[in-house]
Parts: sequence; structure tokens; C-alpha cells
Amino acid sequence: MLEVKDLQVSYGQSEVIGNLAFEVGRNETLAIMGRNGMGKTTLMKALMGILRSRKGSVKLDGKDLTKMESYQRVAAGLAFVPQGRMIFSALTVQENIETGLETADSKTIPDDIFALFPVLHEMRKRKGGNLSGGQQQQLAIARALVSEPKVLILDEPTEGIQPSVIKDIARVLNEIRKTREISILVSEQVLSFTLAIADRLLVIDKGRFIHENRRDQVDAEKIKQYLSV
Repeated sequence: MLEVKDLQVSYGQSEVIGNLAFEVGRNETLAIMGRNGMGKTTLMKALMGILRSRKGSVKLDGKDLTKMESYQRVAAGLAFVPQGRMIFSALTVQENIETGLETADSKTIPDDIFALFPVLHEMRKRKGGNLSGGQQQQLAIARALVSEPKVLILDEPTEGIQPSVIKDIARVLNEIRKTREISILVSEQVLSFTLAIADRLLVIDKGRFIHENRRDQVDAEKIKQYLSV
């Protein structure tokens, strides 16, 4: 569903992502793990066209996105939940979700969104800035989902969220993949969360992949060593 080849991203003369290549299968969840500063967020932003790549290609369901702007990539079927959530704090929950409808066929929030996130239905008239961190994360995911994506990209979705809510988000992501049959790409540092959702994981270090495993083959202690400072 998502095919990345020879992707290279730099800040000035400093290479951050070096010739990365990977694929996310149809209806697969792939996790990219790594310590802070290893290139996870840079990679996610490059996939969305927020950062320009120096070389390489990004294809979605066979369509080349490489030269597209971010909004064109969203229209093609990519959706992004950024690190820090980036919700609109002065807008209501409902208005926040509606901002994701720009490229959707319908301009009405689908019922299944509130079925997935009942807390958002209860708080739909509340300002986004008044929600807890976990509720804001659910709001950011809901906003991304209404664009009807083929691939959902999440950057550090567990950051700053309490453990009980992390479990809820894992459950919802598994439900989304099952009911909507979409692919999910997530960058993450919390191994328990990754093992709850991912079919496969890659470890990134200084802009390059150094380890790959399917979930049922993961050596947890080895992964923890990669993640430790």
C-alpha cells in the first residue's frame, strides 16, 4: 500500500535520513521504533511532504506522491497524526474533526467516528484545549480518519499519555484497521504499545534501519537495548 525507496532527507548539509527503503502492506500495521533524535519524526514529515526529500520516491497504492504537496497527499489517501497532536485548541471537538473533512466525499462526520471515540461525542461542544492529553490524541486520530485515508501515519502517539489511555488507543487502532481495512504506520518508543498493535517493527538509528522483526519473533530485550540511551 505504501512503498518508499531510497529516501534521503537533510537539514542543510546534515543528512538525517539516509536512503531508507520499506513497504507497508495492505491492511498491515508497521511500527518504526528508535530513540529521540534518530530520524522518526523527520521520516514521517517527509512522507507527508512537510519536509522535502533530496532523493527517493514515495508511492501510495501505486501512485507516485514524491512531487506532491502535503494537501495533495492527503487527497490521495495519506493521513497524519503529528507528534504533539496539534489540535486547534480554540475550536470545539466537533469543529476540530470537521477540519479533516476537506478531502472527504461527505462533509458530515460519520457515525462510526463517534462510535470509535464515544468520549468525543460526549465532549463534542467542548473546546479542544480543554481536553486531556489522551482525549486530544483521540481527537487528532478522529480528525485524520474522516479524510478516509488508505494509510494512517501516527508520530509518537503515546507521548505524554497515561498508561490506561495508551491501552485504549491501541484497542482503537486495532479496531480501525479491522473495520476500515487501512494500513497504519506508527513511530513509537513504547514497546508494549508497539507489540499490542504492530504486525512488524523496524528500528531506526541515525537515519538508517538497523533491525527488523515480525511481532511474533520480537526479542524484547534486544529492542529495549536499541531504545535505551
